[in-house]
Amino acid sequence: MIRKENRVQVEGLAGGKGPATVCHILTKDELMGHGRMYAKVILPPGSSLGFHQHVHETEPYYILSGVGDFTDNDGSVTKVTAGDCCLIEPGQSHCIANNGTEDLVFMALIYND
Repeated sequence: MIRKENRVQVEGLAGGKGPATVCHILTKDELMGHGRMYAKVILPPGSSLGFHQHVHETEPYYILSGVGDFTDNDGSVTKVTAGDCCLIEPGQSHCIANNGTEDLVFMALIYND
């Protein structure tokens, strides 16, 4: 199966600020009960995803390009760059912000625990 890109513009994703572009790779149905999202996310400078919790699921972010400030479950903030992986375990909360000058681009996969 081949599908064309499915880009969605979202304002204030997960309670964050500014716009985000979500490029859906697999739908919830295509994940066949194993998860709910597999996507590339693009945050322009000044945008963020809000602090939110994952219940009965986990979500790794794999940073492709740009620089971001990742806030972990314990409130610690870490600069992330291309090649970094941020892992959010079941029950944990997190957010990410682009305080840089270029787009922050990362892969996000939400799958069930």
